[in-house]
Amino acid sequence: MTQITLQPNNITFNARPSQTVLEAAIEAGLAIPYGCRNGACGSCKGKLLSGKVTHDDYQRSAMTEAELAAGNALFCCARALENIVIECREAVAGGVKPRVLPARLHQKNLLNHDVMQLYLQLPASEKLQFKAGQYIEFILKDGQRRAFSIANAPHDDAFIELHLRKVAGGQFTEFVFNELADKAIMRIEAPLGSFYVREESTKPMIFVAGGTGFAPIKGMLEHLIFNQSQREIVLYRGAKNLDDLYMHDMCEKWAEMLPNLHYVPVLSGENWADRTGLVHQAVLDDFADLSGFEAYVCGAPGMVEIAQQTFSAQGLPPDAFFADAFTFAPQKTA
Repeated sequence: MTQITLQPNNITFNARPSQTVLEAAIEAGLAIPYGCRNGACGSCKGKLLSGKVTHDDYQRSAMTEAELAAGNALFCCARALENIVIECREAVAGGVKPRVLPARLHQKNLLNHDVMQLYLQLPASEKLQFKAGQYIEFILKDGQRRAFSIANAPHDDAFIELHLRKVAGGQFTEFVFNELADKAIMRIEAPLGSFYVREESTKPMIFVAGGTGFAPIKGMLEHLIFNQSQREIVLYRGAKNLDDLYMHDMCEKWAEMLPNLHYVPVLSGENWADRTGLVHQAVLDDFADLSGFEAYVCGAPGMVEIAQQTFSAQGLPPDAFFADAFTFAPQKTA
């Protein structure tokens, strides 16, 4: 066992040799920022203040050689070789530990030409505690995993709602669309992720969703609506065509009902009466100074990356940007 000390909170926990720093933190009930858990998104990046770690394979876009040389580590891939001291933002004790659970398919509905809505049901004796915006992982028979965001809010917990986009040649999504039968039982691990609303803040919030990045944001917004949040909210949704804006009518109804919620759909591949272009640019056009806001961004890695860069340049504080980049898990090889 190695001892890990987490700063600036001065929290200590232990890690087995088989565990990454992130796995050990989650087991200890610590909520530290993370996203993909496979070295693709960079959400769990932090400082190695003392001691040595070794890294499993990760994508260089998640952490550059310069960042590694400067003393950074990807905690989802880093394994402690000795006692270490690390630093990361927003480490909070008392997080809900993820569990492996059976889940039965209750219903699946086609939301548009390539997005499927799934409703999963847990056993009658189980309830999933989670924060709006977190995700689950399907555990496949060969041990591989597929991650999908929870699209419902915690108060609406009869089912777990997911939105799956069909990926051409994607083995799992092809199976879901074409073969997954009603009442099929699967194994999931949940809840996972640190993409959720920081409810202690009173800052106005900008939500930016690309494609099925709308799923966790839908859960967040339903949670805020249920709790009658008075914070100012602007929802930007980016898509190529109008048909890609699934649940568009529901977003319009939210905006009609709630005076503090403004909805801005943006299309990049089709001319229409509303906004066109890239969704992050619409935010920049609307807000010359982002210093007083929080931004919650979910979608393709490229969109999330450019949003972070440009929002920061327009004044958004680093600790006010929260993101979930949808990445593909690396394939396991024999």
